[in-house]
Amino acid sequence: MGIFVGSIDWILNNARANSLWPLTFATSCCGIEMMHTVASDNDIARFGSEVFRGSPRQADLLICAGTITHKMAPVLLRLYEQMAEPKYVIAMGACTCGGGMFCENSYSVIRGIDKIIPVDIYLPQCPPKPEALIDALQKLQKKIITSESILKRKEFLSSHKTKLIEEGEILKEVQS
Repeated sequence: MGIFVGSIDWILNNARANSLWPLTFATSCCGIEMMHTVASDNDIARFGSEVFRGSPRQADLLICAGTITHKMAPVLLRLYEQMAEPKYVIAMGACTCGGGMFCENSYSVIRGIDKIIPVDIYLPQCPPKPEALIDALQKLQKKIITSESILKRKEFLSSHKTKLIEEGEILKEVQS
């Protein structure tokens, strides 16, 4: 039984890793670098991620690029919840990973999207170069192929508490 399940995991993981479809989600300057990654100079299509989707229901990779504010948090959570399982997240840029240059002086910036959604790969540069995004994508593919299984993914998602955002409320845990 273990060999059969292991073989299915291996086949599914290779298929998933080599056909990641990113969701277009960029809020600031990191979005320009993400667009540059798709251009012919870097050509992210070589790694199976050429189809940037506009709908979360067609994507399985969320590349969150840029500053996330308290007003954007419910939108980000809604997009993440609308994505089909298994879904993966790359936090691109210092502002996305920890608030960046705005963490000291701005009350409206969330200091890390991991307070809202689970993150698989962090890319904390300001702004990250296209080569760094391609490297992060390759690390995510390696992670999916080597260590991903259906049971481990469920454990990873259940270990991260999704902060529910009710209408009219700001994230209470993020405010502090």
